[in-house]
Amino acid sequence: MKAMKKSEAKVYKERLLAIRARMRGDVSALASAALEKNATSAGGMPIHMADAGTDNYEQEFSLSFMEKDEETLELIEAALERIEDGTYGACVSCEGKIPKTRLNAIPFTPNCVHCASQLESR
Repeated sequence: MKAMKKSEAKVYKERLLAIRARMRGDVSALASAALEKNATSAGGMPIHMADAGTDNYEQEFSLSFMEKDEETLELIEAALERIEDGTYGACVSCEGKIPKTRLNAIPFTPNCVHCASQLESR
């Protein structure tokens, strides 16, 4: 199914590329911060147990953000592929048209609202 004209999809492609670039920077910054924090903790100075616990919590928190960002980056890559193959804007589940209001809010969404809500309720 041809979901969207190439000229229409170009706007979304630019938006997706911008989001991807920003997120890649965020993921890199989080990874650097987590590694830097870990390196300074291992500097040979004894660390209070409470500080070590806080450091571990912050590192786990950063890693969970990175994991979520990686999932979003995968969705962005898949959306860019759908733009290239001409299926962007069509729901991957029911092949119905995804409303532009939804694509404007979540340009990397693979599903229409109905299918997304069914997937979330599982």
